[in-house]
Amino acid sequence: MFINCRGNLIDLSEPKVMGIINITPDSFFEGSRKQTDKEILSSAEKMLKEGASFLDIGAYSSRPGAQDISEEEELERMIPKLKLLEQHFPEVNFSVDTFRSRVAKEAVENGAAIINDISAGNLDAQMIETVASLKAPYIMMHMKGTPQTMKDLNQYGDLTADILFYFSEKISAARKAGINDLIIDPGFGFAKNIAQNFELLNKLELFKNIELPFLAGLSRKSLIWKTLNSTPEDALNGTSILNTIALNKGASILRVHDVKEAMECIKLTGELNNYV
Repeated sequence: MFINCRGNLIDLSEPKVMGIINITPDSFFEGSRKQTDKEILSSAEKMLKEGASFLDIGAYSSRPGAQDISEEEELERMIPKLKLLEQHFPEVNFSVDTFRSRVAKEAVENGAAIINDISAGNLDAQMIETVASLKAPYIMMHMKGTPQTMKDLNQYGDLTADILFYFSEKISAARKAGINDLIIDPGFGFAKNIAQNFELLNKLELFKNIELPFLAGLSRKSLIWKTLNSTPEDALNGTSILNTIALNKGASILRVHDVKEAMECIKLTGELNNYV
């Protein structure tokens, strides 16, 4: 499985790591918040040295109940920092975490290679068409509602079947619009309670039937630290355990705060699978 990032083919048959850089003041994991140019560049350099294939830049916090911000404020946060990163790391494939088509367009025009949309087009009717025109890979996540309302929208008939059906519709719309490179994200923590998150992880191998690469975003999320009666700051070990499970169930990309540990998960599971 390959995706085309600005003319470069990236092979996802071997799992890759996407490092998270949040340029927001209120992301759920305080250690991921980067505000100054120095902090952002230092974080990017560290992640790249540790083996990240992609860096995902977020200027809108999508944690449950996060404060909504305007499109203008998201752009004011995003574009200068993206330009800074592109200037210092011109060969890096940057992903932009946004559900707004205007932000996606301006980001790609300023160096971004991938659009990562938590709503798969549900929160901006122009997003699918915009991504198609940009010829960028598109990460489509499963979510219901908005970050402000999703916590109360976790009712399902059959959780996994409902999500698979959701993706069948989204993939059809994306293909019809002309998007060639698609990645799906089941959306751990988005409109799902803790039990539902574990059910989803337990059945994650079913997403291989879609025959597209899929991303697992489990890093330091509440299904880990609430289960362990801990905090996001103490959830690294739990993250590595769940990332290992996700890899063994077919995940192509791990989206993480801690690149070194995720790369170790990939190396060790890969070695183990050599003997299967």
